[in-house]
Amino acid sequence: MKNSLFVFLLSSLVSISLCGLPDPDGKPADMSKPVQVFIIMGQSNTLEFGKVKGDKEGTLEHAIENEKLYSFMVDDSGKWTTRKDVRNVHVMGSGGPGKTRLMRNDWLTVSGSKIGIEQGIGHQIGDASDAPVLVLKSSIGNRALGWDLLPPGSKGFEFTDSKGVTWVHPGYKGSPEKWKKGETPKPIGWYAGLQYDGDVARAKDVLKNLSKYYPGATEFEVAGFLWWQGDRDSRSAALSSRYEKNLVHLIKTLRKEFNAPKAKFVCASLGQTKRGATDGGGKILNAVLAVDGKSGKYPEFKGNVASVYTHTLSKGGSSGGHYSGNAETYMNVGLAMGEAMVKLIEK
Repeated sequence: MKNSLFVFLLSSLVSISLCGLPDPDGKPADMSKPVQVFIIMGQSNTLEFGKVKGDKEGTLEHAIENEKLYSFMVDDSGKWTTRKDVRNVHVMGSGGPGKTRLMRNDWLTVSGSKIGIEQGIGHQIGDASDAPVLVLKSSIGNRALGWDLLPPGSKGFEFTDSKGVTWVHPGYKGSPEKWKKGETPKPIGWYAGLQYDGDVARAKDVLKNLSKYYPGATEFEVAGFLWWQGDRDSRSAALSSRYEKNLVHLIKTLRKEFNAPKAKFVCASLGQTKRGATDGGGKILNAVLAVDGKSGKYPEFKGNVASVYTHTLSKGGSSGGHYSGNAETYMNVGLAMGEAMVKLIEK
């Protein structure tokens, strides 16, 4: 019996159900159609930290065998299922273009000791589409939207801290991360947006060599972006205060970068943050919910941007500690983000 969990997004936003999915049929996609590309970006929450092996609570094996969750992940013989219609690719590098490490390039399955949100995302989208699907992750840990991932065109700003000191924070390509107002900034070997430039370039390199990552593919369409980030920004009063502005600009800029004006966008909140929080994490949560097309705050996002409230999906821990490696958190969040993406596409 497939397990069904139901969670409700904040502020009367659409409810998202984590329904059981059918087992993959193992058949390839219809290769006469362009590959549908879904790009995952963010920081370490997007990486693989969910534990797979072991009979202890929190592992994927325990969730499947003891809690009877995610039955579509294993076949009748107990082996991990493999989707022949969804490619799982992850490229990673620190800083700007180049220095790329290829972390994943295979059909969607479980291999190794850890999983990430790409599992739930890939299964949801693969089940809903008869076109070939490429889940392309380009991200690395410990990066802030307001600094490392700042999109081109972002302006600098001033912020007065709790001690009354006013700091200047740079716009795109500015350096260093901040300096006291009235002082002369001393650039460092890093600039605002350097990681953004690198992550975008690495994703584009994959698409330029499509057949290397999706065998037999010749055409693609960037159909969506999935964003799970905010931990580092939440630790800064200045950066958390700008998160909504930066997130709005990120959504618009990524669509331009990839020539994908109709691409859907799904973003998720930090799992530890509850509704009503007023700290940095609360500001991140409020920003994530504000860009949801159903909130009405940004009419241009109606029907093409969705937010996922993950507190009710998280099984404990926090983003800073990668949710203690609990595989259920990574599965639940991935499934919810994937379902939100499917709903946007089907509109």
